[in-house]
Amino acid sequence: MTFPLERYTRFNQTSGTTGAPLRWLDTPESWSWMVGNWERVFEAAGVNSSDHVFFAFSFGPFLGFWTSFDAALRRGCLALPGGGMSTGGRLRTLLDNQATVVCCTPTYAIRMGETARSEGIHLADGKVRALIVAGEPGGSIPSTRKRIEELWPGSRVFDHHGMTEVGPVSFESPTHPGVLHVIESSFIAEVLHPETLSPVEPGGIGELVLTNLGRVGSPLLRYRTGDIVNPVWDGERVFRRPELALVGGILGRVDDMVIVRGVNVSPAALEDVIRSRGDVAEYRVEISTLRGLTEMRVVIEPDGESIPGHDLRREIETALRTAFSLRIPVQVVPPGSLPRFEMKAQRWVRVETHG
Repeated sequence: MTFPLERYTRFNQTSGTTGAPLRWLDTPESWSWMVGNWERVFEAAGVNSSDHVFFAFSFGPFLGFWTSFDAALRRGCLALPGGGMSTGGRLRTLLDNQATVVCCTPTYAIRMGETARSEGIHLADGKVRALIVAGEPGGSIPSTRKRIEELWPGSRVFDHHGMTEVGPVSFESPTHPGVLHVIESSFIAEVLHPETLSPVEPGGIGELVLTNLGRVGSPLLRYRTGDIVNPVWDGERVFRRPELALVGGILGRVDDMVIVRGVNVSPAALEDVIRSRGDVAEYRVEISTLRGLTEMRVVIEPDGESIPGHDLRREIETALRTAFSLRIPVQVVPPGSLPRFEMKAQRWVRVETHG
């Protein structure tokens, strides 16, 4: 904190999915700066004052929801809050109020689409043209994007990422889906090797490190985000925008990368394999360690449209072996067995092993 406590008017905290929640305070000036960054996200997605923006989440203490809601108000949009509703209730509300833009996590976009199918709600009859997703890497994973856009006919997915600690960071390229641009008017961005902290070479991947330039109430200098990215610095030549480009969005987290028998398996790469199939409703990845060796198992829940007679387990094991040159066991469980998520999905879990 750079000012007396009396100057701060906003409290937010992280979800705590990887540890104790981080609590953050902001002054009105810092908050206004972050709302301005979220406006850049809306601008890239073509959102203007004629849009009805539906926010498909409960309004807890998580910064992204509040900054995006305030940014929609600042742009003159009709902002539709979706807190305190069931998934079906949210679907009916966004259709009844002619929502044109939906903000949610990638996982929840899929859940809403699947709920609409099961309840006979026809999203094609609505006016939603854009889904702005954040909170997970799925928005820049090709197969996940494809799944969402199939469930929401006539809509395009726009990815975005940010952090409670630094605020809204990036927006998706309007012309190149799956490419995020850092808001460099608001951040000094570096991409460093996670272990040596030396700059990555062109074509390499590394950890995104940020210095914010306008959050004066809680500034951060060279903050290690833990996000793994593939940077392209010459964005003007490659993507017709001058900002730093992150190809594939956020590829994963430094602490999420799992080494199984010498092979680095990232959450984003594994999800791309699984979501490339249209017959998987949900999945979970179980990580275990036995006698010092890390092992992995994927638990798959098929959707109601799976083709009878298909050996889903064998087919996914083959696809994983092709992608990673690694045998990863797959278990298929009955529909409805795995949890569903509104907030950040927690699909990668560590399980106890004995022996």
